[in-house]
Amino acid sequence: MSQFDVYGIGNALVDTEYEVTEAFLEEAGLEKGVMTLIDATRRHELIHLLEEKHNHQAVEQCGGGSAANTMVAVAHLDAKSFYSCKVANDAIGDFFMGDLKAAGVTTNLDHGREAGDSGQCISMVTSDAERSMSTHLGISEDLSIVELDEAALKNSKYLYIEGYLVTSPSAMAAARRAQDVARQAGVKVSLTLSDPAIVEHFKAEFDEFAEHGVDLIFCNEDEAMIWTASKTPEEAFSKLKTVSQMAVMTMGKNGSMTWDGKVEAQVAGTPTKAVDTTGAGDIFAGTFLAAISQGQSFDEAATLANRVAAKLVSQFGARLTREEIQALK
Repeated sequence: MSQFDVYGIGNALVDTEYEVTEAFLEEAGLEKGVMTLIDATRRHELIHLLEEKHNHQAVEQCGGGSAANTMVAVAHLDAKSFYSCKVANDAIGDFFMGDLKAAGVTTNLDHGREAGDSGQCISMVTSDAERSMSTHLGISEDLSIVELDEAALKNSKYLYIEGYLVTSPSAMAAARRAQDVARQAGVKVSLTLSDPAIVEHFKAEFDEFAEHGVDLIFCNEDEAMIWTASKTPEEAFSKLKTVSQMAVMTMGKNGSMTWDGKVEAQVAGTPTKAVDTTGAGDIFAGTFLAAISQGQSFDEAATLANRVAAKLVSQFGARLTREEIQALK
């Protein structure tokens, strides 16, 4: 019997939210509604401007990172998850580690953390509810093979690889090592394509994953069409079936398409009024993986995952609480 249902590997970020004015964004030189990658110097400048010059204090802080959100969803559905990531020995890292533990996610972080800056996404929200984000990956950008716990991976049902890792050579090497370990141990390999822009610029890296064997691909229709050079979601999904043993493609309000290796199905979406789609794909994948790892069919898993994702996008934030997810079962 496996110790873990899902072993994830991905970035570690803490989302820190501030309420600001449009005048502040202009003063800070930030483009409204855009996510910008920043370095450590810019991060410290921005925090100084927010907290010291304008006395803006964080209104909310929560753990983040795409695959981290997925592993939390897995844990909230009473499945067992392990997360390999990298944070520094600083206050942000303390918060991230405590946040994962509170959710019930086991991590590699108990083995010690290096000095440095942990990854942080500074989210500035204006009165119209629009978010402008500045993200500093920090030490998470240096995720490597060192952060893997191969014993835990070998004792898992599924490996889940965050697609964003293709942007870092050391993280890509860690993800490929995890893939090889999983395949040798008979652990099913799942991969998320993560973001259309990432797929477009790193197609070769995703092709490499596929060539070495992927059992389950998660993606949305835009990511699928870009990766497979297709003109329609249907064409893209047909091509996905040739590169992966199983596949799940989300289609927003139109639900999702699934392929369990034998049967292809389209699962209707759950009607909702979307106000913030942040984290929808992450929580869908976590819900789906938790469901199939506990014996549910792809149809049952997608139905629940659509319902959970619809709940998430109806409110602000990238996660639901355990109680919110449990109420949707």
